[in-house]
Amino acid sequence: MSRSSPIPTSAAPADLDALRALLIGLRLDRAAAALAAVLSDAVRDDLNPPDFLRRLLGVESDGREESRIRTSLKLSGLPLGPTLATFDFAFQPAIERSRIEMLATGQWIRDNQSLLLLGPPGVGKTHLAVALGVAAVERGLSTTYFRIEELLHALRHDARTPPAHLRRRKYMNSALLIVDEVGFEPFSREDANLFFRLVSYRYQRGAICITSNKAIRDWPEMLAGDETLAAAILDRLLHASHVLAIKGRSYRLRDLEATLAARA
Repeated sequence: MSRSSPIPTSAAPADLDALRALLIGLRLDRAAAALAAVLSDAVRDDLNPPDFLRRLLGVESDGREESRIRTSLKLSGLPLGPTLATFDFAFQPAIERSRIEMLATGQWIRDNQSLLLLGPPGVGKTHLAVALGVAAVERGLSTTYFRIEELLHALRHDARTPPAHLRRRKYMNSALLIVDEVGFEPFSREDANLFFRLVSYRYQRGAICITSNKAIRDWPEMLAGDETLAAAILDRLLHASHVLAIKGRSYRLRDLEATLAARA
């Protein structure tokens, strides 16, 4: 099969303007803006028309994807900065990199499972949770991040609203809900009940990731001392779950030690 004819080495300005206007009319603004540059590259690389079109539309597709990710990250509430690329696995050898990379595929989110990241302060729980949230957004999975006090504030505000009317709330309908820093303050009985309602509603409907400085055995005390309620929450969270108990040094203490050593 013969190769298609190469792109002509020149094009009249009027032809380019007409093509650019057509692209804009089709809302392919990025392709329109890149038209001249892509055409120049196509001539240099001796591209045939299908390859030229593929490259031009690739500019549009890549630009739209970058815009989607940027907007989704902004709407998610995820803190800026933490990614898997910036996580220091060498400092925290207790964490299996292969397991984190498996979680980054997002399959557990699609399967509406839970992820519990447990361990003392400073060992990287929040970094991993946020990084996995970023990975989820990049894979097209809606993600919402809350610190526990922010989430409880939202739950209290909606306390009298029937669950059926809460479906549009981000903490209910996101594919992944990340709840950070659970356990630093004990729950009141009202808050524990609201948290149960959230976990119960999302059970098998949406994935949830929780970071906590409390071991699972300490959750009844954390949840207003109510063992029955804690058991009901944990039963749902642990039914189809991934649990990472992180035991290691604190990143923040490491950085502090490095700062003090530099000053000495």
